[in-house]
Amino acid sequence: MDAGPEAPKLNRWTIALIWIVLLAGTTFIFNDVLEDINNPNQQLTVSLNVNGDREIVLQRNRYGHYVATGKINGQSVNFLLDTGATLVAIPEHIAKKLNLRKGRGFQTETANGLSQSYATRLDSVALGDIVMTNVQGSISTGMEFDEILLGMSFLKNLNMNQQGKILILSLPE
Repeated sequence: MDAGPEAPKLNRWTIALIWIVLLAGTTFIFNDVLEDINNPNQQLTVSLNVNGDREIVLQRNRYGHYVATGKINGQSVNFLLDTGATLVAIPEHIAKKLNLRKGRGFQTETANGLSQSYATRLDSVALGDIVMTNVQGSISTGMEFDEILLGMSFLKNLNMNQQGKILILSLPE
């Protein structure tokens, strides 16, 4: 009985290439899933509440934090909302990318202990279409993570209302 033409055999380089493509694709998809878990607020929409005030609704991430994508001086950044931070606190490595200028130095006390920070002024800080200008910030040398602490120098201007796993931010009249 004739088995027909032999099926082509894959050589080890073809198999290795297939595995590399599969691993790269899986890594790409997995990184997107992790980013969505850490920052469920990458695309912010602003709505009007019953009073006609603009509001932004943020969802808490799986770690219990409110992380959202916004802008500093027109450049996209990730914020971690932190009512315990006096200023908008920017890790030094991000401040360099944003071309921020270091001002007067001062000591800050954080959950990780004392750290050196530098005053800076932010031309604009935006969360959705809530934009504030001339916001006080700090460039912090001890912060090694990739989020900017969106502190009270920005948040003090907003109404905040937490309901379960969401936080509603609005501009007061």
